[in-house]
Amino acid sequence: MIIKLLNITLLTILSLSSNTYAQLAKWQSGLVLDEFVVENPPFPESHAATIAETPTGLVSAWFGGTKERNPDVCIWVSRQEKGKRGAVQWLAPQNVADGIINDTLRYACWNPVLYQIPQGDLILFYKVGPSPSKWWGLLKTSSDGGRTWSAAKKLPEGYIGPVKNKPVLLANGNLVCPSSTEGDGWKLHFEITPDFGKTWRKIGPINDGKIANAIQPSILTYGNGKLQILARSRDRAIEESWSTDNGETWSPLTKTTLPNNNSGTDAVTLKDGLQVLVYNHVLPPGDLAKGPRTPLNLAVSNDGRNWSAAIILEDSPISQYSYPSVIQTNDGLVHVIYTWRRQKIKHAVIDPKKLKLEPIKDGVWPALAGYTAPVAKEITKD
Repeated sequence: MIIKLLNITLLTILSLSSNTYAQLAKWQSGLVLDEFVVENPPFPESHAATIAETPTGLVSAWFGGTKERNPDVCIWVSRQEKGKRGAVQWLAPQNVADGIINDTLRYACWNPVLYQIPQGDLILFYKVGPSPSKWWGLLKTSSDGGRTWSAAKKLPEGYIGPVKNKPVLLANGNLVCPSSTEGDGWKLHFEITPDFGKTWRKIGPINDGKIANAIQPSILTYGNGKLQILARSRDRAIEESWSTDNGETWSPLTKTTLPNNNSGTDAVTLKDGLQVLVYNHVLPPGDLAKGPRTPLNLAVSNDGRNWSAAIILEDSPISQYSYPSVIQTNDGLVHVIYTWRRQKIKHAVIDPKKLKLEPIKDGVWPALAGYTAPVAKEITKD
């Protein structure tokens, strides 16, 4: 009897796994590479990755240590280089920043963001502090593609730089850093530098943190000063706002038709104007604000309002796949880097010309219509 029950249980698990992976395979057209940045990190947890293309290759960064918020959490960087046989590979991670204040005081590092200045240095923005409501911003620069780094420079009081997602350089010369605060409600603002970090000014906050709660915006561009932000929220949906004057003023924050599980997203405008969004297409159960951080999805749009399903990067009952960072490299490929189960950082490469698209209707991902995914095993705090 026990053996029979075990066999039934095993068959059920295999059936669920088969259905899950069959759906996953259906939604991976255009995915040309799927790999870990580091197979065996020298620390238990990795999170909040970022990626940039430099003249010498790709560079990634994330925070890693025993556990988020612990004082031993540092910023780690890995670079891609060609090996002896010509194959491109990620190098062992390098500890480039810590939160040591003095001999007796140390804080955790948080949310690195990489930005490559055109024909200039690579900038690493990051935060240090006891919590997101009390952290402060710093930056370092590298003139050799992330091999070596300058001393840390603290940003002006009240500035933290881009809070999670990459800055966007506008045609007017302003580098716009999408940012947010969490101390007195979730509020979105922008930190503007016309000289790549030497001087700063601030726009916003654009919401009061009461009616609409959003953080960690990403910026999409449409030309002629038109911008859109997409942001993580507590409101069960990705939130958006629009600007028609290069980000100087913004429309009221409103919900999009896409769900959000209170987890980070990222987006990028491709060279041909296509908008790409990476996020967890998860509507939390009931009236909850938070849901599992699986699956991890990629959707595209021409106008920022009507979205089509493109790729499911990960789909598993084991959470989490989260906090994506997405860029397009000079060869036209799209690169996504993200947290894999809080243990490692994953890197995916997508050929946008090979995507097979289906419209997302009424906020429902087409492959998930009528399908209930296995419940995730964990939902993390942050």
